[in-house]
Amino acid sequence: MNNLTAFELLLRSSDVRLPSAWQAAWEEAENTLRALFPEGYDVLEVGRLAFDSLHDDLKPAAMDALFYGWWEAEQDRKARTEQTGGAL
Repeated sequence: MNNLTAFELLLRSSDVRLPSAWQAAWEEAENTLRALFPEGYDVLEVGRLAFDSLHDDLKPAAMDALFYGWWEAEQDRKARTEQTGGAL
């Protein structure tokens, strides 16, 4: 039996994907930091703020995304450090 609403069926048939709680928290954290620190901020700060803003029941599922985001940030940081000869 299908328990989807007409709106949910429309979204599914149109292949529309709603953001996850993690994506929404990340975007909100990034917007907050962009407003507070227009001169720049570290992507790891975005992850921390986003994770802290989640409800406790969502945090375990967000850990993979947080670790992945951290790993990507570390790889980017290393690449920038190598490109600039050690200066950031």
